[in-house]
Amino acid sequence: MGFESFIALCILSFTAAFTPGPNNALVAASGANFGFRRTFPHVLGISLGFPVMIFIVGLFLGQLFQSSLLLREVLRWVGVGLLIYVAYKIATAGGLGSSAGERRPFRFHEAALFQWVNPKGWSMAIAITSQFATPDAPMQTAIIIAAVFVFFGLAPCTLDQFICQPSITLHRLTGCVRGIG
Repeated sequence: MGFESFIALCILSFTAAFTPGPNNALVAASGANFGFRRTFPHVLGISLGFPVMIFIVGLFLGQLFQSSLLLREVLRWVGVGLLIYVAYKIATAGGLGSSAGERRPFRFHEAALFQWVNPKGWSMAIAITSQFATPDAPMQTAIIIAAVFVFFGLAPCTLDQFICQPSITLHRLTGCVRGIG
């Protein structure tokens, strides 16, 4: 991978980490409901789980997705369904004062495994590996791509939690909840 490609990969990974998607929404909601400390395993699960997924896709599955139109189309529609489901779950989730059953943030392994059903994650993994992976050195480029996403993945998830912290403080002081967005 050349220097120009590496810089482009860094910019892409930084930008992609801040774009809306299931991970950002779930971390923001978890940060608002459970706070930074309890949500941090979720953040780590995403920050390490997604690069592992990119590594595996880059090493083994990238060529398969590039060559199979049917597989890409099935993945797209499964992704649409999952996004609708996640949006519904977030929209119907209890508020800060809700006590519906046992509520807890994602654990590390749950957040890491969630990457395998995350439609934005799959879209990004396929697009990135097809753009940046080189067939002559698949292991080397898969490691570089995964390392870049580990480096740039932690900050956005952590920032999503901090954005939600004023909502918690406002709720505790006044009893009202501020919306995000």
